[in-house]
Amino acid sequence: MVPTPYHAAFWAHALSINDSGGAVADLSRSIANARIDLNPHQVDAALFAIRSPLSKGVILADEVGLGKTIEAGLVLAQRWAERRRRILLVVPASLRKQWQEELRQKFGLPSMILDGHAASAERASGRQRLFERADEIVITSYQFAAARADDVMGVPWDLVVFDEAHRLRNVYKPSSRIAGALRDATAGRQKLLLTATPLQNSLLELYGLASFLDPHLFGDERSFREQFGGGAGLDPARASLLRTRLRGALTRTLRSQVLEYVRFTNRTPITQDFRPSDAEQRLYDLVSEYLQRPVLAAIPSGQRALITLVLRRLLASSTFAIARTLQALVERLELMLRDRDPQPISALLLPDLDEMDDLAEEFLPQQASFEVVTRDEMLTELADLRSFSQLADSITGNAKGVALLAVLTTALDRAEELGAARKAVVFTESRRTQEYLVRLLEANGYEGRVVQLNGANSDVKSRALHAAWMARYGGTATATGSRAIDTRAAIVDAFKGDTRILVATEAAAEGVNLQFCSLVVNYDLPWNPQRIEQRIGRCHRYGQKHDVVVVNLLNRANAADERVFEILSLKFRLFEGVFGASDEVLGVLESGIDFERRIAEVYQDCRTEGEIVAAFDTLQAELEAQIAGRLDATRRAVLEHFDEDVQARLRVHRDLAQQSLVERQRWLWELSRFELGDGAEFDAAEPRFNYAGALGPAGRYNLDWADAERRDEKFYQPEHVLAQSVISRALGRELSPASLTFDSRGHKQLSEALGALAGRSGSLVCGRIAVSALRDEEHLVLAGVTDDSELLDYDQCRRLMRLRVLASELAIDVEGFEGARDVAIARVLAEVSQRNSAWYDEEGEKLDAWADDLRASLERELKELDRTIGETRRVSLAAATLAEKLSAQRSLKTFESERAAKRRALYDAQDRIGERRDELIASIERQLGASHTWSEAFAIRWRMG
Repeated sequence: MVPTPYHAAFWAHALSINDSGGAVADLSRSIANARIDLNPHQVDAALFAIRSPLSKGVILADEVGLGKTIEAGLVLAQRWAERRRRILLVVPASLRKQWQEELRQKFGLPSMILDGHAASAERASGRQRLFERADEIVITSYQFAAARADDVMGVPWDLVVFDEAHRLRNVYKPSSRIAGALRDATAGRQKLLLTATPLQNSLLELYGLASFLDPHLFGDERSFREQFGGGAGLDPARASLLRTRLRGALTRTLRSQVLEYVRFTNRTPITQDFRPSDAEQRLYDLVSEYLQRPVLAAIPSGQRALITLVLRRLLASSTFAIARTLQALVERLELMLRDRDPQPISALLLPDLDEMDDLAEEFLPQQASFEVVTRDEMLTELADLRSFSQLADSITGNAKGVALLAVLTTALDRAEELGAARKAVVFTESRRTQEYLVRLLEANGYEGRVVQLNGANSDVKSRALHAAWMARYGGTATATGSRAIDTRAAIVDAFKGDTRILVATEAAAEGVNLQFCSLVVNYDLPWNPQRIEQRIGRCHRYGQKHDVVVVNLLNRANAADERVFEILSLKFRLFEGVFGASDEVLGVLESGIDFERRIAEVYQDCRTEGEIVAAFDTLQAELEAQIAGRLDATRRAVLEHFDEDVQARLRVHRDLAQQSLVERQRWLWELSRFELGDGAEFDAAEPRFNYAGALGPAGRYNLDWADAERRDEKFYQPEHVLAQSVISRALGRELSPASLTFDSRGHKQLSEALGALAGRSGSLVCGRIAVSALRDEEHLVLAGVTDDSELLDYDQCRRLMRLRVLASELAIDVEGFEGARDVAIARVLAEVSQRNSAWYDEEGEKLDAWADDLRASLERELKELDRTIGETRRVSLAAATLAEKLSAQRSLKTFESERAAKRRALYDAQDRIGERRDELIASIERQLGASHTWSEAFAIRWRMG
């Protein structure tokens, strides 16, 4: 086709429409700007989340492995595109960086992590409103948000997202302080709750999540119990009722429903045993015994649990990790003996443990109190620590390191047999162990083929990689300007290239995509199952083409280590199968911190193998009881949709989204070709071009994000600065009326669809209508009419605009399109009204059910009091003595007075409930008054030649 300025205006308006009522085509705008593979269940979930402007939010509860982060990212991208950008993400502390990277890499959304350090810097800079941002999504932890609930409450959030939202399910309990604080701080704000375990052990957990989301979904706790019970299962009728009450608030897709679209690879475990040397075992026993002493001078008693857990993990990691820590404890005691204030002990551990801040935030309390210790006791402890430190320094090699060298070859061979690259990521919890492993591997066949990744990345090789990477990407869209982020990218790029092994701390378990690698080695095995899942998930994720091999090194000389591995492997099934640990199991653990604490207590309290066996038997029995207590049948009845409509809906969403996405890409491609003209070189066969003009950065552009990444080209999408310049240029052009002659034979498929228009002529108008109702919407209007008064719909006009133009003539008056335009506008307004009416009915039904819940609860209380009064009367009549009768009569009088008060309270409460419902309905009705404005882009005469 030969495009004209009128085509360019149509494409530009189509690409810049803000919102059209939550349709699939509208969501495709967010998809077009994202680096994601399109999966229909994720489109389905995102559409569910944005469907109703009256909704207080939804729960996205897809099974594990289906990408709830992508679903939430689509919703966030949509809100961002609508310029509703006050967005808060509340996530577990350990997932903050992962979320930040996912939003940046996949959706191009800017964000900042707000924690204690950032807050101090913000206060120092004079910022008063900590959380409010106009240009960044705020990411924070549950603990931080709850501790600063007043600051959270002060921001008029457009959306608040809670990841791992099952943490909120006990909000109805007074003891659930964090959940209660967050509920109050975000009251009235639209929310998005992400959890694969909305219902774990009790139906009241579902009530808790629902009440956190929207206090009008159900009545109070008592009315919920009376209707649905607390912990027991449901009969079919009540399950159906509960499902109906939740239909607009919760959606859940099963893995079995998406196998047509998503390919999942498997996990293959390899266990490598080792036994420590005599010197290593002696060091372990001495330090372990030290940590079990009732009183320690070097460790504040208020932080004893946290610091002991950390020290035990470092002790299990390597002698190199514990050696430096022992020396730090020696120096700490020496300062204390000189009556000088030592550095906070958590700060001593931070340089070695990337997750120290996260642990400290979740592992409460943290008071820095000390036991009363005499000077002689301190001197004795200091002498012991010095001897431990000397022993650790004398050990030059570790049996576990030797075991790693032995298993690496086997594991790499196995990965290669599965078709994967000979690459491995080796995880350790300690930076000092990491340094040892890099030296060990470099000296044993991997020289020049090893890189390391941690929270600092300040070693010589990492700095060199960053410098080389910046020489290549500096000044391009690939570089972010953040040294920390760009250094991580440089290290990952090096690993993707010729490097064989990445030795990583927990920093690489967050926010790093390593799907090009399919071998994960847990050199140190965390006690937190969720951290293990994060590690393996760096490789075992969307886009992984091969089965993933998971290697674990196991100390067979340590009975506790063996039992921990048994629980993680056999009970949680972390290391094998298609999905690893299910969220149904991980949901029992909340954040995993409590489980980690229980493990630490076993190591700390047990001194004999018999005690260890007994303690782990108890822990395992408790765990199995929790898992077995899940309401499987009830969950299926209430939450899971097995009807054929699910499959059909997913297929429709897939087809519509793909069609809309392709169309948007075509609009952008054609518009760019028209506006950039000779200033760009466009490939004939692929959606790629080279640009060196003034409208945007020079370089190679590619509309296919995956191909762009492979070729190191700029991903060209509607939100790119060059695309925005192109769109603005087309929108700003003044267009006079014109006459266009279209070629009816130039495009066979289109010509057949428009066959009835051959040889005819008419008028066509393009514009946009802005509707202000429950939410502000924009709709593109393309309407036409033939000269003999036959109306053309949007699809016919769109096809007409795709035909080749044979001739164009300017300065022609265009008339006769007004009727077609008015019909098109009326159709849009009718659709908006129909949607608003459906949302009104849905909200009204919800409020009616809420009011009925409260009335029923009050009426039941009154009936219970009537029964009590009847029983008291019978007691009075049967009384044998006057004293007994008088006593019964006094009780009766009290109960009757209470009943009278209850009746008055019931009537008052019914009035209040009715008033509250009327207030809510009136609020909705006020929002229903739609108004609209019309903005014309152009009008043309057309003729089919």
